[in-house]
Amino acid sequence: MNLQLRPALVSFVALSILTGLAYPVLVAGLAKVIFPRQAAGSLLHKDGKVIGSELIGQSFTDPGHFWGRPSATSGPDGKPLPYNGGNSGGSNLASSNPDLKKAVEERIAILKAADVEQQGPVPVDLVTASGSGLDPHISPAAAAFQVHRVAKARGLDEATVRALVETRTEPPQFGVLGDACVNVLKLNMDLDGLR
Repeated sequence: MNLQLRPALVSFVALSILTGLAYPVLVAGLAKVIFPRQAAGSLLHKDGKVIGSELIGQSFTDPGHFWGRPSATSGPDGKPLPYNGGNSGGSNLASSNPDLKKAVEERIAILKAADVEQQGPVPVDLVTASGSGLDPHISPAAAAFQVHRVAKARGLDEATVRALVETRTEPPQFGVLGDACVNVLKLNMDLDGLR
């Protein structure tokens, strides 16, 4: 038995050091050298302060800002905590679930109440959460849907706000992967810079 136990323990310790310590340190070190901004969390700064990450959405509810996708994440106590990176995940409600239908109807009512002049159909990404609950992007259609409300709340010309949306619209990755999208935090930072 000792003949089998010693090599097993040596292998266990060696592989633990290799895969649990050496490899992660090597990969993290290379990431910090090759991709320093991304390895640090793709953080966005304003006036020397970190205001968020371009990879995780934030909750905006005032009429003068663009609103992102709803978040289905929760806190450690199980209560809703939007964009909680420590508890990423969707609601897991099926499209046939009455709770999802009710939540979508409530979100549509909130959007319509925030801009009663907006009569167009509400883009789906403004009323449904992403699979992670952390999505920082909305579609260009979702941004266009909000232009009137944001411009009116800020006393800006709609063309100015629309131009900001166009400059913040990111094309599909490599021109073919995914859809065009707008990073809500970056767009709102641009808006706040107009003041």
